[in-house]
Amino acid sequence: MSEQVRERETRRLDRVVVRFAGDSGDGMQLTGEQFTSETATFGNDLSTLPDFPAEIRAPAGTPAGVSGFQLHFSDHDILTPGDAPDVLVAMNPAALKANLKDLPPGANLIVNTDSFTSGNLKKAGYATDPLTDGTVDPFVVHRVPLTSMTINAVHATDGGGGVNKKEAERAKNMFALGLMCWLYHRPTEGTVSFLEKKFGKRPEIAAANIAAFRAGFNYGETTESFTVTYEVAPARMKSGTYRRISGNLALSYGLIAAGELTGLQVYLGSYPITPASDILHELSKHKRFGVRTFQAEDEIAGIGAALGASFGGSLGVTTTSGPGVALKSETIGLAVSLELPLVIVDIQRGGPSTGLPTKTEQSDLLQAMFGRNGEAPVPIVAPRSPGDCFNAAVEAARLATKYRTPVFLLSDGYLANGSEPWLLPTREELPDLTVSFATEPNHTGTKGPEFWPYLRDPETLARPWAIPGTAGLEHRIGGIEKSDGQGNISYDPANHDRMVRLRAAKVAGIAGDIPSLEIEDPSGEARVLVLGWGSTYGPIAAGCRRVRAKGLKVAQAHLRHLNPFPANTGEILRSYDKVVIPEMNLGQLRMLIRAEYLVDAIGYNQVRGLPFKAAELAGVLEDVINQ
Repeated sequence: MSEQVRERETRRLDRVVVRFAGDSGDGMQLTGEQFTSETATFGNDLSTLPDFPAEIRAPAGTPAGVSGFQLHFSDHDILTPGDAPDVLVAMNPAALKANLKDLPPGANLIVNTDSFTSGNLKKAGYATDPLTDGTVDPFVVHRVPLTSMTINAVHATDGGGGVNKKEAERAKNMFALGLMCWLYHRPTEGTVSFLEKKFGKRPEIAAANIAAFRAGFNYGETTESFTVTYEVAPARMKSGTYRRISGNLALSYGLIAAGELTGLQVYLGSYPITPASDILHELSKHKRFGVRTFQAEDEIAGIGAALGASFGGSLGVTTTSGPGVALKSETIGLAVSLELPLVIVDIQRGGPSTGLPTKTEQSDLLQAMFGRNGEAPVPIVAPRSPGDCFNAAVEAARLATKYRTPVFLLSDGYLANGSEPWLLPTREELPDLTVSFATEPNHTGTKGPEFWPYLRDPETLARPWAIPGTAGLEHRIGGIEKSDGQGNISYDPANHDRMVRLRAAKVAGIAGDIPSLEIEDPSGEARVLVLGWGSTYGPIAAGCRRVRAKGLKVAQAHLRHLNPFPANTGEILRSYDKVVIPEMNLGQLRMLIRAEYLVDAIGYNQVRGLPFKAAELAGVLEDVINQ
């Protein structure tokens, strides 16, 4: 071992942003996920941003087919997956081409030199080799022959008899993972156990990947390319049991918890659609908790089955994205008319139409608010982080069952696929959502006791929920307007006006049953308020921290409930000189705020398929404050 390696420096950092990038067949998502698992085990706070192409199989070696995974980890609480990577692992020229623009000068760049052939350079759109023409000069470049070293390591382990060359080459992502675990002092035992379990039915593949992983780690120990390694200490976090969780997984667990809390069977009627399909996949594993899943032939059948399950006394749920919401709109209107609980989960993605299936956006808010014929108001709930998707699912179920109404839950691709440490709640921390069904007549008519399906609770305006087949509680159902109380079909103009107003009043009344809008204003003297909703929470909060660190004053508020708004929203908005609303759309919340409260809010809007960066929001806020 050289003198240089023996004197290698270990540098302590408070935070690091790492990005893995390669062809969609290079296993970058698996690599990123496993590096994240080891980081979570170590005890860092973290936030991730997977990024993958929409095409099932884009042309190999082209920028369109690049898949990436970004991880931000630190020794303190963090809010975003990071603005720019401190280190980029590029498996081929296309990955370098697609990601180089995001690297700040001085960043570490690890490249697989074996892939920089003339053919791959041409596919990536390079006329010359970026490793030799000065393109990468602003960065600290580590040239590593990942592919050949992986093949040699695998065949040195099994003598070449266990796996062929192609199978050995596929393990190069594990070589990269081993190198990164060495570079940042990550634990390794979990990865070895993971590979043994994942490839349990093909032990030769498990052995090949483990050999590659260990070879990458050992390469870091022996190479002279890296003169510095890095340590990021564990974060100080509230005591309790944590696990790493993605937004879709947290949302799935929230729906399961809602079933337990309400005492109802959860029934998911769904049609697969990116990026919501993971919820269907997860819930299908949990029949032991009374969860039933139905993969329908289309979006309309999925929501129809879910609404039918609600009519039968279950907690009906349907999951989709924006294009599916359009198809479900008539049945959502039917649920409004029937006044039955239904949770509609919309994992928003870039649109319109098919749009950007694997990219994130916040542009379904107005669709959720108004995307039905007639007057059909629906409560809307939005989580602010991957872990918060659990709480949002429980809250959506609470409102749906208590007020007998469909409820929209607006997540998005950023939250759905991103992950963070999640503190597991205890049973005592969760609300009691026990549901009571109607069991006996509730009205005395001329012929004796009767059941009136639209006789309302005076506090919530919710109608009784009667399970079909309950003796004496037979009642009509369907989309045609009903008479208030009795529930008979009615074409009377005055009755229709009354029913429309009652349904609207029921939703509006929820404002008295949700928490007040909270303000984060450390100085108590800010004159500019930043208002957000959904997944913009992390970038907004990180941007506000940067602004305050410069001595400027800014307040932040974040909406979980978008219909109705919290009762104190207007009072809060009018107490500031300026209100800024950043959104991943062209100003949908801003439109609603201006219409409802006559506040001339300032919008900052981007629809790039990516979350905001904290630095750009900080710059916007500084400009507004200094105007």
